[in-house]
Amino acid sequence: MSLIPKKGTVYVVDDDEAVRDSLQWLLEGKDYRVRCFDSAETFLSRYDPREVACLIVDIRMGGMSGLELQDRLIERKSPLPIVFITGHGDVPMAVDTMKKGALDFIQKPFNEEELLGLVERMLNHAREAFTGHQQAASRDALLAKLTGREAQVLERIVAGRLNKQIADDLGISIKTVEAHRANIMEKLNANTVADLLKIALGQGQTSAAAKAAAAAAAAVN
Repeated sequence: MSLIPKKGTVYVVDDDEAVRDSLQWLLEGKDYRVRCFDSAETFLSRYDPREVACLIVDIRMGGMSGLELQDRLIERKSPLPIVFITGHGDVPMAVDTMKKGALDFIQKPFNEEELLGLVERMLNHAREAFTGHQQAASRDALLAKLTGREAQVLERIVAGRLNKQIADDLGISIKTVEAHRANIMEKLNANTVADLLKIALGQGQTSAAAKAAAAAAAAVN
């Protein structure tokens, strides 16, 4: 058994056994973990969204097509990167899949180096998306600790409102706003208002959000 860690998981969904076997042989030879499925329905029943992976799927299959599978994954808000296998006549259809978020498509017969490059690009994309998903889940878990009133106060802090303005907005006293602000900071594990905004807005703040953070910090001080 190899002690070298696998590079990542590649799902292959195609109703052509020869295609599945060919892709599995090629990808496992490059130390990727490969999981093959003969139908989109079987794949959906076994797909684990917590796994860092990518998907290679035939655009035309018996039963659920690759296009329908893409729609199902979009409905599930899945971040799984997709590349489609196409025949020559499917290219216009494949271009439409890219408009829906597919990363690329490859035509039969495959160029092995091109395919391997696509897989590596998809897995890099998957790792970034997985990290973002984990950060979003952590953020949502923190925000879920807030009461309804605290969420209202936080929304106004993010908007750069002063304590007095927040009090007027919500019909409460300034001291109550200050108490809510302190509770929010504690529940979100934030030491500064800038930290608070990073959590509320997500780590990828825009420059506008950064300016809002500075304004809010100045307002507190």
